[in-house]
Parts: sequence; C-alpha cells; structure tokens
Amino acid sequence: FIAYIGAITAFFAASIALVMTDIKRVLAYSTISQLGFMIFGLGVGAYTAGMFHLMTHAIFKALLFLASGSVIHSMHGAYHHTHKDWNPETGENDAQDMRNMGGLRKYMPITFVTMFIATLAISGVPFTSGFLSKDAILGGALAYGVYLHPQHFLIPLLGYLAAAMTAFYMFRLIFMTFLGENRTGEQEREGLHESPLNMT
Repeated sequence: FIAYIGAITAFFAASIALVMTDIKRVLAYSTISQLGFMIFGLGVGAYTAGMFHLMTHAIFKALLFLASGSVIHSMHGAYHHTHKDWNPETGENDAQDMRNMGGLRKYMPITFVTMFIATLAISGVPFTSGFLSKDAILGGALAYGVYLHPQHFLIPLLGYLAAAMTAFYMFRLIFMTFLGENRTGEQEREGLHESPLNMT
C-alpha cells in the first residue's frame, strides 16, 4: 500500500511538472514527485535508499531553487529596465514564465552551469548523487515487484516511468530557460545579467 502511494505520487506529480511553464512550479511539482520516490523506497523495503534520496534531493533541489531565484531576479531586472509590468491575464512579462526566457546561458553563465549540474543529479545521470540514491530505490522496487511479488509489477514500472519523466521535464526546463533564442524582448535583454556576487 505504501509503495503504491509513493509510486503513484511520483508518477502523477511528474506528469503535472511536464506541462508547467512557471519555473518555480516545475520545481515544486518535482519536489512532490521526489517525495513520492522516498515513500516509494520505504514501501518496497529500501529504507536506507529512501533516506539517502531524502539527503541527496535536499542538496540538489536547494541548488535548483537558488538558481531559479537567480533567473527570476535577472528577469525582474530585465522587465524593470523597460518599466514593463506583468500582465496576469496573458502571462506577458512574467519573470517566472519559461516561455519568456530562452538563451539565458549567454547572460548568466554561472547560474546555467550550477543549474545544469543540479539537473544532472535530479535526472539520475551516472556519477551524480541522484543516480546513486534513485538507483538504490529503483533497484529495491525491481527486486520487490519482479522477484518477490511479481503481481505488483506496476510498482517498479511507475517508478521507472517517473524517473524518465523527471529527466524529461528537467531538461525541458534547461532548454526553455537557458538555450535557444532569447524571448525576453530586444530592449529587455539589456537588463539581463548574472546575479550579484553574494547571490552567485
């Protein structure tokens, strides 16, 4: 029961993060999904893996939120530069909307590198802390749902799908925010900058 609650939470929250355009909401639903992973680990008996993921997730998610704050700070600076206000009905000039970003790597190289490293970790890329903790949970789920209780094959399946979705929505965030053409506006671009040293 606990494993199903965790697996469904991880999958469902990841599916919501796939369609969010607000940079902080993507990370917020990502957090719910990762909490599902932790509970999922407890449910399949991988207690150490669940606690390990709690610790690794705390570190890379803190970095992701700090980096997103840096991006939002820069976007606010860009819109303040041209005295443009946010229009809540159209989403125009929204400093948190990834559809208004793009190409920020050129203006914020340090923020890009740090956010990219944290994205590799949360996506479970080998040689990162996220890979180790997620792999331990998914290994426990595979043992539970394939070898110990084959009738519960849905548990590891949901876990692997949620892990794949995590990589997809996090790299979507990176591409929409830092790569491609800048969509902030010609005049607004002049206000884009790396965050002050104390933030960086």
